[in-house]
Amino acid sequence: QVHLMESGGGSVEAGGSLRLSCKPSDYKGRPNYMGWFRQAPGKEREGLAIIDSFAGDTVITDSVRGRFIISQDNAKNTVFLQMNNLQPEDTAIYYCAAATRLSERRKIVAADFAYWGQGTQVTVSS
Repeated sequence: QVHLMESGGGSVEAGGSLRLSCKPSDYKGRPNYMGWFRQAPGKEREGLAIIDSFAGDTVITDSVRGRFIISQDNAKNTVFLQMNNLQPEDTAIYYCAAATRLSERRKIVAADFAYWGQGTQVTVSS
């Protein structure tokens, strides 16, 4: 059983920044792809970003491009989501996820991700 441990959520004012971290445990080697998703109350889960753990290639969804950055620290086997200029509409539970393959290259599809973290709350006040 793979466990993904997220950290870094919290409450900030509009315009602020947060950095989320995710570290897989009980996983042999490193997942091929790591992703970040979010789900706001009453809304569907939204894919935000993917990183190819070995090539380092990234995919960012249009709604957060220019504000959110996905990165990784291979030595620490940790993936990050740097979130800048946060706005109230970014309020959601943020999830880290791991996948072995993508059904479509450069497309963020939740069904591709077999392993999920428990989620971390991000609240942005105006």
